[in-house]
Amino acid sequence: MTASSQDDVEVVPGVRIPANELDVTAISGSGPGGQHVNRSATRIALQWNVRYSRALRDEQRALVLARLASRLDSDGALRIVAGEFRSQQQNRRAAIERLVQLVSRALVVQKPRQATRPTRGSVERRLTEKRQRGETKRRRRPDDE
Repeated sequence: MTASSQDDVEVVPGVRIPANELDVTAISGSGPGGQHVNRSATRIALQWNVRYSRALRDEQRALVLARLASRLDSDGALRIVAGEFRSQQQNRRAAIERLVQLVSRALVVQKPRQATRPTRGSVERRLTEKRQRGETKRRRRPDDE
């Protein structure tokens, strides 16, 4: 992963997100934390528009849009907020790292499942177990006679 404010972000070999497509904003933290968190903008909000990115080919864009649909806004932008560190640089690195992880996972192409049949032994074991379970339940019933 190569990333800084001037560099492009390499997601996987062949996919580089240009630095000018990333919108990095420093925002102040929320919640408890005292004076430091209230006065310093160390949280980082990273935004990248998947729909209009030049980094992806059409089939890659379709994959990312489909797999990250729940994380995208109506414009197709992915927003990541990092605020676990006290330093802006560390939060920026964390946000970029999360972006790389999300996009690289979304780009993995699943190989199609090969249909197989159960083995004779597994079928026999299943049926034997079913018969034994039925017999156990039958023995539990009260006799009506």
